[in-house]
Amino acid sequence: MEESPNLTPPATTEGVPGSSAGASLRREVRAWARDLLLALALAMVIIIFLYRPVKVEGTSMTPLLSDQERIFINKFVYRFEPIERGDVVVFWYPLDRSKSFIKRVVALPGEMVEIRQGRVYVNGKRLEEPYVPPQFADSNSYSALRVPADEYFVMGDHRSSSNDSRVFGPVPNRYIYGKAVFAYWPVERFGSIPASAQNTK
Repeated sequence: MEESPNLTPPATTEGVPGSSAGASLRREVRAWARDLLLALALAMVIIIFLYRPVKVEGTSMTPLLSDQERIFINKFVYRFEPIERGDVVVFWYPLDRSKSFIKRVVALPGEMVEIRQGRVYVNGKRLEEPYVPPQFADSNSYSALRVPADEYFVMGDHRSSSNDSRVFGPVPNRYIYGKAVFAYWPVERFGSIPASAQNTK
């Protein structure tokens, strides 16, 4: 007996509700994943080439920065903008360039800096320093000094526990290689590191 031809049309998804929507969703997911990977790759490039992770050792910048805290420094910012009073900078220790220090800039090139019983004066005017809590201040004095050209007078916020320009003098610009910009560990310290806008009065 001759077999009758199968007249049943082949299965097709054409016209099935939701099929085109599903394909569109898959395309969107793939595009989203691609964009995310590109963004992550770009972020890694920026972090690797523009920023550098460093570990804070010591308490000289307490309470802003704690011992063993991890932060990022911007390695290139000072190629495009000047160092300003209040910036927290990382530099090679002038007496031993194998070591790095982190301090705050309090006086700029050409300025006259003096410390009278713990109070900092720049060009004869007292510097407002809200980042130095009373319990971290000291009563030491420092004779008036004009900061040499292209050098910076730096101090730790924890004045009674800081080895800074009061000991080793102003820091040459060429020794400063980064600005502290972001803390990432421990997680409760996560966030940007503000530079304090210091005023004199």
